[in-house]
Amino acid sequence: MNIGLTYDLKTELPAGADLPDDCQEEFDSPATIEGIARVLRGLGHEVQKLGDGRELLQRLLADPPDFIFNIAEGQGVGRSREARVPAVLEMLGIPYSGSDPLTLAVTLDKDCARRLVASAGLPVPRGVVLPAELPLKECAGRVHGPFPLIVKPAWEGSSKGIRNRCVVDDTAALLDVVASLRRDHRQPLLVEEYVRGEELTVGVVGNNPPRIVGVMRVVPVVPTERFVYSLEVKRDYLRQVRYECPARLPPAQLAAVEKATLAVYEVLGCRDVARVDFRLRDGVPYFLEVNPLPGLNPESSDLVILAQRAGWSYADLIEAILQAALTRHQEPCGRE
Repeated sequence: MNIGLTYDLKTELPAGADLPDDCQEEFDSPATIEGIARVLRGLGHEVQKLGDGRELLQRLLADPPDFIFNIAEGQGVGRSREARVPAVLEMLGIPYSGSDPLTLAVTLDKDCARRLVASAGLPVPRGVVLPAELPLKECAGRVHGPFPLIVKPAWEGSSKGIRNRCVVDDTAALLDVVASLRRDHRQPLLVEEYVRGEELTVGVVGNNPPRIVGVMRVVPVVPTERFVYSLEVKRDYLRQVRYECPARLPPAQLAAVEKATLAVYEVLGCRDVARVDFRLRDGVPYFLEVNPLPGLNPESSDLVILAQRAGWSYADLIEAILQAALTRHQEPCGRE
């Protein structure tokens, strides 16, 4: 089979570019792209590295592949950017791996995702969205609930904009972080209660039914009351955290996390693969977000680390995602 690989590649920023240092955090390195391609070739497939954007459109129109393995995140700050490649593929009738345009748009918008998850009866942190156009002096009046709070860009993944300083204890700190994030990310902000508890991430692969790859606990090396799995921590993960998979939790709590994960996967319409993040407080898993385009760096991505701790090789993971997608496309009543 001829498989096209769609992605956004990290590039050298132009000198003097007025951009935050995390503006390409979601994008993939050549090591990730070649790692996936190598596995696909090892399965007997021909692989075309197609990238994204205008060049991708031209190549799809000129010589469409049989199937697309999609990890493209999309350029810019629009909340539908992850949906662009799947939407084009559906228009052209090219089958692909991963979730559909609606799910990718819904899950990138953190507040939209949390509202849908809450509608299914699952716990989410209390929160409010601050529109990008709301005057700064009016922001504090929109925020309800006691401090501490955490401030996040509403339309980002890969912890973009989530720094240690985003946990705030008073109005002055809140407004300072809001001003900083608005300047860097140019979008609405989500302000949530800071949920003290265990940081968990759960890998899911497959459909009808999906299966849990593993539940991983992210533990700070230096214990702290205000741990945030922030960008600073993720960039220095070898020194700052240890990963525990399977998470050492009481059986009832582990079962509650797995049940909540599968419910999130279903209510948000995820397909083939996803990674779901929770905070576990008093035995209750609070939904934080879901990533239906989880990072697949062979060494450093959470889903890959989680899978390896659960006994999966990198090749096992990529093959499972591909097989889930191929099987789904072959099912006459599958979710397309």
